[in-house]
Amino acid sequence: MRSWTDRYILLILIVIVSVWRITSGEWDIPFSEVIRFLIHGGNEAEAIVIRSVRLPRLLASLGTGGLLSVSGVILQGLLANPLAEPYTLGIASGAAFGASIGIISGLFIMPCAFAGSICALILTFIISFHGGQDKIILAGVISNAFLSAGVTFMKSIAGDRLSSIVMWLMGSFSGSGMNDALCVWIGVVIVILTAYTFAPALDAMSLGSDYANVLGVNEKVIRGFMLAVTSMGVALSVSSFGVIGFVGLVVPHISRGLVGASHRSLILHAFMTGAFLMCLADGAAQMMNELPAGVITAITGGPFFCYVLAKK
Repeated sequence: MRSWTDRYILLILIVIVSVWRITSGEWDIPFSEVIRFLIHGGNEAEAIVIRSVRLPRLLASLGTGGLLSVSGVILQGLLANPLAEPYTLGIASGAAFGASIGIISGLFIMPCAFAGSICALILTFIISFHGGQDKIILAGVISNAFLSAGVTFMKSIAGDRLSSIVMWLMGSFSGSGMNDALCVWIGVVIVILTAYTFAPALDAMSLGSDYANVLGVNEKVIRGFMLAVTSMGVALSVSSFGVIGFVGLVVPHISRGLVGASHRSLILHAFMTGAFLMCLADGAAQMMNELPAGVITAITGGPFFCYVLAKK
């Protein structure tokens, strides 16, 4: 009963922050006018701003926050590690490195980002091979160092595309288009359906390999498949809006403290919490002269990472 109450509260909060984001900006537009423009259309300047700027940005921030949060839930469950998330495992940095290659070479950014995220994941597991899952976060830090160096090298040879890479790497929803938002929401659907389908297996794997084996969970197959799906979802986010860290770390811990460790309940709660917080962060970033949203999440998520590390 508690979990459903929390979901209703989160839904109300999401509606409130969504109304705020779509009605506020360089000039305020009454909500009644927003509804009229969305239903009936129009060629007024306000209607164009809502359809082309505010609505895509709103959908992008909601989808990205939810996607990164659910990805964090999956990774923490798969690896039985409270510090696991796309940023700490190097997946986001790998996607950033691949996307940087795509920007410079003129290739499609999204496939390059996905390839980079998969390569980063493989690199992390190779580094942690002898240390096992206990060393995987340290391996992720090492992968991040390698890949950050790679991104720096790509920036050094970017020439006139340097500014595009730098602004993109900061993680921002400014200039989001409806196609970008659609790509992220496709990732949301795929990742959530996969996570919900394998939620019982995640429950078992989060307790450790011994428990999973006793319960008959095909750990290697499920882990490989879900890591690939999660990497794809993160790549969709990174290729569209850049690197936005710590959302996948903070939100799963908040949701787990409210609804418990059962992944069936945790997935939906984390998605809604992440969507709300990311939309709120984007609004705060826009109020600070279009500060990148990735800066806001790093400022708030960094101390939380230190807290979880110290507690563990």
